[in-house]
Amino acid sequence: MDSHQSVLKNLEIIRTNILEACKKGNRNPDEVKVIGVTKYVSTKRASEALTAGITHLGENREEGLLAKQEELHGEPIWHFIGSLQSKKVKKIIKNVDYIHSLDRESLAKELHKRAEHIIKCFVQVNVSQEESKHGLLKEEALNFIKKLEKYPNIKVVGLMTMAPYTDDEEVLRFTFRELRVLKEKIQAWNLPYAPCTELSMGMSNDYMIAIEEGATFIRIGSALVGNEQ
Repeated sequence: MDSHQSVLKNLEIIRTNILEACKKGNRNPDEVKVIGVTKYVSTKRASEALTAGITHLGENREEGLLAKQEELHGEPIWHFIGSLQSKKVKKIIKNVDYIHSLDRESLAKELHKRAEHIIKCFVQVNVSQEESKHGLLKEEALNFIKKLEKYPNIKVVGLMTMAPYTDDEEVLRFTFRELRVLKEKIQAWNLPYAPCTELSMGMSNDYMIAIEEGATFIRIGSALVGNEQ
């Protein structure tokens, strides 16, 4: 993807692909939200994404999040999508709408303590069991969510995963499908604090497969805004 191509043009391509993937997966395109991941680009480029019609922006470092929020006009819905250290919680807690990387009780405890409103969280699951990735194993995730009842400032809106970086469609499909099955299991518990209706999965290289398998939030960086600094 040409990083200098207009964000609007990129978004048109992405939306066409979303329609195609939804058709294949027999899904309603309105269920799929695009998070514009702006961690590698300037505030100017992030602003272009907002102008093009993106309403959700994602950052993975607290410095990038706070710097862009200071400069950007409009009120995007902010997603913190990176691994979050407990000591950084107080710096970002008032500035984000969703956190995609809840993966341990110490973090849950800090989020609950610092929150002034209910924080929408995704529990991060390492479906592929890669050592390089953060997140809980599937069985750990089930037990972890049961523990979160004691932190009423946290609402588990869904699950998040990162698929292996591969062109092997079956590996990707398996990863996304496993997360969907896990989500459905938790959803069936009918927990008020963990409705778990959302799936945050799929990035620039694999979002169409993720959509076919049930993604409701896709995290798109390079295919939308490029990689310019």
